[in-house]
Amino acid sequence: MAEKEQPAGHPLAPTNGYSRSDEEAARASDRELRNKKRKKWAIYIIVFIIFQCGVIALFTLTVMKFRTPKFRMRSVNSLETINVQASSFNAKLSTELGIKNTNFGPYKYGASNVFFHYKGEQVGSAIIPKSKADFRRTKKVKVQVDLTAPPSLASSSEWASAIKSGVLPLTSQSRLTGKIEIMFIFKKKRAINMNCTMDLHISSKQLQNINCK
Repeated sequence: MAEKEQPAGHPLAPTNGYSRSDEEAARASDRELRNKKRKKWAIYIIVFIIFQCGVIALFTLTVMKFRTPKFRMRSVNSLETINVQASSFNAKLSTELGIKNTNFGPYKYGASNVFFHYKGEQVGSAIIPKSKADFRRTKKVKVQVDLTAPPSLASSSEWASAIKSGVLPLTSQSRLTGKIEIMFIFKKKRAINMNCTMDLHISSKQLQNINCK
């Protein structure tokens, strides 16, 4: 008697009824892991962008900020020679000027002059040569000034009294014009002024009580 054949076209039922659900769970776990990685990378990117913005802001407020240099007369001063007579006054003053540059780039300035006055009357001047103050440095400029009383002062009783007292109140003025360069790309013009008052002590041959604005 012939055996009955199984009908063709019907696959055997899966031996494990949980295999499909296991695959779906594995795919869901992979998706969740990928989502966590994406979120982690998104957080890293956001933190990096915030950090970069902070660095740029700090760089702009410090390095890229243009500051006006300070121009002052320093306290290193002396009178090398002095000739005081009843109707004349001649002295050679050796002094030092300072250009303090607090920028992160050099301050290049052109040649200029410094003038000395007694109660509005010019008694001396000196040339300040063209140069530069390096970044975050103070440029020291030594100058020699020939102080001479003009005829209008030599015949003045007030001038004679000042000479007799041994103390001459003087003022000095100067102006420098130049450019600040940062990173050799960014440039800005800056003019700086020096206005100082001082007392010239004839006996000690020194400038004292120097006050600059």
